[in-house]
Amino acid sequence: GIGRLAKDEWGGEVKIHIDGARIFNAAISLGVSVGELCEGADSVTFCLSKGLGAPMGAVLVGDQEFIRLARRARKKLGGGMRQAGVMAAMGMYALENHVQRLAEDHERAKRLASGLHDMGFWLPRGGKVDTNVVFFGLPEDSKIKKEELPHLLFEKYGVKIAGGYSSGGKLFRLVTHMDVDDEGVEKAIEGIASLCIN
Repeated sequence: GIGRLAKDEWGGEVKIHIDGARIFNAAISLGVSVGELCEGADSVTFCLSKGLGAPMGAVLVGDQEFIRLARRARKKLGGGMRQAGVMAAMGMYALENHVQRLAEDHERAKRLASGLHDMGFWLPRGGKVDTNVVFFGLPEDSKIKKEELPHLLFEKYGVKIAGGYSSGGKLFRLVTHMDVDDEGVEKAIEGIASLCIN
């Protein structure tokens, strides 16, 4: 696992924490368990809302003493929450029902990448996508400027896109999730193509 690799590299003297915001996406893509990925780590956090679809929440995992200290720090910083059981129930539902469906998000992201790549958009790694995140850049002969794409794409097609990635802010980021279906993927490809190259 990631933790074991890090400990081997640093001689096991450093505590290893894994920020596993998208650890379930990584596990599904690699075909391994989250436990295997995190083996050897001292602590792990993972997000319940990103790919798993819970309305909010994250989980911190570690040994008993670590969790005791984390709870103490949270309390000192005023991080308590009433009715946390309701949120926990939503998180449990997401863990029990949405992990395997992440593969659908990955397939949709691959479709997005393939569609954009085939139309001449630049994608890192030649368009290879492993999970649910797609980065792309506009073709050199794009009809619009990179600064215009997010606004126009949302205004005309209802597709939200983030820009400003990489040096010079040339890349855009698309993320598939449980609220993006096949029709949404086609709409995004059509909208980007219509605005930039057609």
